[in-house]
Amino acid sequence: MLLDVRDLHVEFHTRDGVARAVNGVSYHVDAGETLAVLGESGSGKSVTAQAVMGILDTPPGRITGGEVLFEGRDLLTLKREERRRVRGAEMAMIFQDALSSLNPVLTVGDQLGEMFVVHRGMSRKDARAEAVELMDRVRIPAARERVGQYPHQFSGGMRQRIMIAMALALRPKLIIADEPTTALDVTVQAQVMDLLAELRREYHMGLILITHDLGVVADVADRIAVMYAGRIVESAPVLDLYKAPAHPYTRGLLDSIPRLDHKGRELYAIKGLPPGLTRIPPGCAFHPRCPAARDECRTDEPALYEVTGPEGAAAGRGSACHFWRECLHG
Repeated sequence: MLLDVRDLHVEFHTRDGVARAVNGVSYHVDAGETLAVLGESGSGKSVTAQAVMGILDTPPGRITGGEVLFEGRDLLTLKREERRRVRGAEMAMIFQDALSSLNPVLTVGDQLGEMFVVHRGMSRKDARAEAVELMDRVRIPAARERVGQYPHQFSGGMRQRIMIAMALALRPKLIIADEPTTALDVTVQAQVMDLLAELRREYHMGLILITHDLGVVADVADRIAVMYAGRIVESAPVLDLYKAPAHPYTRGLLDSIPRLDHKGRELYAIKGLPPGLTRIPPGCAFHPRCPAARDECRTDEPALYEVTGPEGAAAGRGSACHFWRECLHG
């Protein structure tokens, strides 16, 4: 197992109180596998990734419990310098806003080459040659001529490819991609997702894909973890989840995807808003928005139940819903 996150808890101390951003998240990723982490904004997806990467803003954020095992090592117990050596060389992150993440006053060649200078001790000349190779690898046209250009001289899609190249520079074993297709048009989204899938296969990396868009991950993910109010409420292999979701929140997300065979119909939307993380309701956090909520949902917090079928337990399926059977077969 490449990455194993166990019962992770993260809190933020704010003026309004303690925001419980991550409440006992557990998931794992194997080498060569893609895990998609889905949910609305504020569900805890990115905070979980920041805690895994060791880039959580502390304060106000604080990891209050859990383990993050990377090839058997608990990253939360490493010293700062040891954690820094892991970051970039063994695991890397692609951020959603490439223009903000790239330094506007340095050329893309300098920014890509810096990885090799710092971590591999290369000369600036050799690092620049490696930068050109990386730009070629992520299919940036005329890489040799464009390596001396600045981020603002590239389109949004090309900047995102540069971010992917930076993440790949040291051949990490795990990449976390946080909303890598946000603000890109549909055609460029597909190109970026295809590129990530191709690179994952080529380098046999683990990939965690964070997104709020179920439509983006259908063709690239192996498994999906759905988050709501800091918890994983459903986990399943991708085809099983699309075929028959076992949680009302997941079903609502799927029903919100535009479909060609529903042309002319009103687009479905989940009613209400996610709860404030300083005031997560008792019981199931989704119950104020759930069309199937009952009295039990308002008082008893559901565990992540093992989803079973006629032939027994379904491999890798779980649902944090008291009435998952009804949802699964509904």
